[in-house]
Amino acid sequence: MPPKKRKTRRRSRKRRQRKGFHLPWVKLSLSLLVVVAGYIGWLDYQVYHQFEGRRWSLPARVYARPLELYAGLSLRPAQFNNELRALGYRFVASPRRAGEVSRNGNRFQLITRPFTFWDGRERSQTLRVNFSAQQVEQLQNDRTGADLALARLEPLEIGSIHTARQEDRILVQLSDVPELLTEALVAVEDRRFYRHHGVSPRAIARAFWVNLRSGQVVQGGSTLTQQLVKNFLLTNTRSLWRKINEALMALLVERRYTKDEILEAYLNEVYLAQDGQRAIHGFGLGSRFFFQRPVKELSTAQIALLVGMVKGPSYYDPRRHPQRARKRRNLVLRVMYEQNLITQAQYQKARNAPLGLVTAVAGTSKLFPAFVDLVRRQLRRDYREDDLVSEGLRIFTTLDPQVQWALQKSLDQRIKPLLGTHPEMQGAGLVTHVANGEVLALAGGRQAGFAGFNRALDARRHVGSLIKPAVYLTALEQPQRYNLATLLDDGPLEYPQTNGVWSPHNYDHEFHDQVMLYQALAHSYNVATARLGLDLGVDTVIQTLRRLSVSRPLNPYPSLLLGATDLSPLDVTRLYLNFASGGYHIPLRAIRSILNAEGEPLQRYDLQVSRVIDPQPAYLINRALQAVVEEGTARSLNQQFSKNLGLAGKTGTTNDLRDSWYAGYDGAQLAVIWMGRDDNQPMGLTGASGALRVWSGLYAQTGAVPNQPTAPEGIVIHGVDRVSGGLADRGCTDTVQLPFIESGSLPPPAPCARGEARKWLPGWLR
Repeated sequence: MPPKKRKTRRRSRKRRQRKGFHLPWVKLSLSLLVVVAGYIGWLDYQVYHQFEGRRWSLPARVYARPLELYAGLSLRPAQFNNELRALGYRFVASPRRAGEVSRNGNRFQLITRPFTFWDGRERSQTLRVNFSAQQVEQLQNDRTGADLALARLEPLEIGSIHTARQEDRILVQLSDVPELLTEALVAVEDRRFYRHHGVSPRAIARAFWVNLRSGQVVQGGSTLTQQLVKNFLLTNTRSLWRKINEALMALLVERRYTKDEILEAYLNEVYLAQDGQRAIHGFGLGSRFFFQRPVKELSTAQIALLVGMVKGPSYYDPRRHPQRARKRRNLVLRVMYEQNLITQAQYQKARNAPLGLVTAVAGTSKLFPAFVDLVRRQLRRDYREDDLVSEGLRIFTTLDPQVQWALQKSLDQRIKPLLGTHPEMQGAGLVTHVANGEVLALAGGRQAGFAGFNRALDARRHVGSLIKPAVYLTALEQPQRYNLATLLDDGPLEYPQTNGVWSPHNYDHEFHDQVMLYQALAHSYNVATARLGLDLGVDTVIQTLRRLSVSRPLNPYPSLLLGATDLSPLDVTRLYLNFASGGYHIPLRAIRSILNAEGEPLQRYDLQVSRVIDPQPAYLINRALQAVVEEGTARSLNQQFSKNLGLAGKTGTTNDLRDSWYAGYDGAQLAVIWMGRDDNQPMGLTGASGALRVWSGLYAQTGAVPNQPTAPEGIVIHGVDRVSGGLADRGCTDTVQLPFIESGSLPPPAPCARGEARKWLPGWLR
């Protein structure tokens, strides 16, 4: 009996020892299981957080004005042709789909693309547009032949506002993408996509065997889901741990989301190209970037090219390596044919097709970073920077591509011949609408598309004679003392100052004795202007400049009267818009409307106008600026434009010919042009020989509109003798018709007058 008990105790001790031996491993296994489960749970949270939250930071997209067509629109056939090409319209024999156009001489037939504007969704239209040499003659529905009052093309996308990473994409839904594209993508990148659960052991084994045989990594085993996880949730760091995370997260993504949701995310995330510092992601933007068309309009060959680039966007870049890209495209086409996605006829046609990359028509760039810079600055007044670069805002601007192309072309034509002697020569310009202050074009430098220093906004240079109209306006606002015929002394002037004597000289180094006020401005006589400004008072002129929107610091010295102050082309534009608009302060604006990513309106930028110059002096200063073109420093414009147009403006030249300026306007647009060197060294051009020629080239392309404002109440017109500045009658042979404020002073009769002029005078002067 006792021995039996001892045996039982021995067995119990062994059982306890066995339990004690296994217990730590059980605990360790359970702990490890908890850690793994926790880690997988954390990965699952990351997947959920990224996919269910805001998946992508979407840059704001910036659009030009849409081209609105109507009978009578001033537009040449070549200009319309260029805009259609910039928009990516395909020229075909007979248009059948949106985005196609045919041309027969001056007749265009096209099918417009649908587009969501700030005032609603606009459907596709079938149009017939007939042109004369200079304008739209007839606009019709091409199917019914009915005349149309108005038709609108989708606007040209001119830029975007990015995040610091500068990722850019256009989101597309799976329904927007051609079925052939998704089928080709699956056939080439992941044939078992619809059969695996995120990871394909067969693909991994195949890649392992191929890589083992070649002795290097030549094939990957990642599924589309794994590629999406790597691009969307992980980094590109190559490590075993990253591959494990990639596989786990791919399984989690497949558990949470449908195949269609995963495929749609992949279509929007995949990296396809690099555009400078901007990374092109997704097939939506890739289609626009390479072919300038929506993804739904891609041809079979274009689909194959984009799909082929997924494997190596840099290696197969069709612009840098066209032969590689063509070879890769044709390989994808063969796979598509072998998988019965396309017919043999489609395969042969696509295989022989050119790459089809869009190249801009000469002088018709589609990116305008200097203008987008202005847009961004205006947006910062109303939006946080984070919203601008991540919320997918759609910004409709005032930029007119036709005017922008003309401005850049004219700058290029004038500057290029000068680069041999002045390689540092630069230029800048702004064009605005005189009635509403919309900025139609902006060039920040001589190179179109250059995103560097924005001279139009930030280059502050001496403005020279451009400041003079403010001096003359100050005088004309005192009609009892001054009028356009008032005689000014252009004789030698010595004005004592604390640091010496100020003695201005004219550009031609001559003095002109007594000259009429309007002539002094037209011929830009420095001495007469300085004497007038001193009589008025420098502080009084500064008050006028402040009223005319000049906010820069102004030194109250006599030299200010001749332009010794620094302004940017933007500042000058604000100043001259007061003259061009007939005396109204109109804030410059580059934005018309803003939509959110869903197409809902957020904000409209309405017109705000206030009068800052009374109608009568506004009319007089406009007449004086017209005289600059008729007979003054800008008279060379008369060789290209009719005098009847009434063009107005002012040249500006600074000391040692360092800066060349011209600010001029017609009845519709104001353009300010600057030319010079960034290092402020002399470059040998006056306002008339430099900037004025750029202005002339610009308006020759866009067309000039008559500037003949109606005289306001209280204005009377009299003939004036050019020699004496006195009122003229039939006895005077050299006369000019000048407006006067009726309640102001009038000049005395001219010596040549026979007596009829006296009846125009107030009774006390007869």
